[in-house]
Amino acid sequence: MDTVSEILKITLPALLVLITAWVLINNLLRNDQEKRRQELILQNSRTVVPIKLQAYERIILFLERISLESMLVRVSTPGISASQLHSALLSGIRSEFEHNMSQQIYMSPQAWEVVRNARSNTIKLINSEYEKMPENASGMDFSQKLLAAVMELDREPTRVAIDFVKAEVARII
Repeated sequence: MDTVSEILKITLPALLVLITAWVLINNLLRNDQEKRRQELILQNSRTVVPIKLQAYERIILFLERISLESMLVRVSTPGISASQLHSALLSGIRSEFEHNMSQQIYMSPQAWEVVRNARSNTIKLINSEYEKMPENASGMDFSQKLLAAVMELDREPTRVAIDFVKAEVARII
């Protein structure tokens, strides 16, 4: 009986020390892992946020470049036919879109959908106005018809998308 009490006198305090040490070390390791995870998140945000902002900047530039006023200034030349202007406008929009398509990786799906809708609606506007033109119409007549159609809209499709993208950037910042 004496030996059992002697063994208990030694093992119980050792067991308590072992359990206390295990709990403390476990909590220390858990806190260290959480701290590292937070540092990794912070480091990633320092890297990703500037890239996301650059993507949004490029998309705003894309939307500005495919706005009809901007496209007409860049594409229209004296003596161009309505057919040539129509092809040049559609080609310009397609080219700009393909050049900026990779930016969707950094954008929310909703923002990218708004950008795609702006592109589609701009193309629809160009096509619908072109269909109304006589076959031998000049590029100048087509330009005037497009600008008049834009003026009749409450908001140009690209302007709607620009406003949406700006609002999303404001949420990021």
